Amino acid sequence: MPRGSTVTVQRTLTIQDVFLKHLRDSETEVMMFFVNGIKLVGRIKRFDLYTVQLARGSGTQIVYKHAISAINPAEPVELTDLT
Repeated sequence: MPRGSTVTVQRTLTIQDVFLKHLRDSETEVMMFFVNGIKLVGRIKRFDLYTVQLARGSGTQIVYKHAISAINPAEPVELTDLT
């Protein structure tokens, strides 16, 4: 590859990405359950490959995705457009 050239890596959206993006964009309140039994309530502010930022009131928490066992939205979510 010539020096100075860039490679763009295109990542396919997963159903997890679509779900989290919908919850973030709609500001839906969620109950997040962890593998150790703890439950947190809040709104998803942002997420990346490994973490989710959950906000409630004036506080936020960063949670590792591998610690999450379930996310229960306060209202039903229909994921018909997976693009």
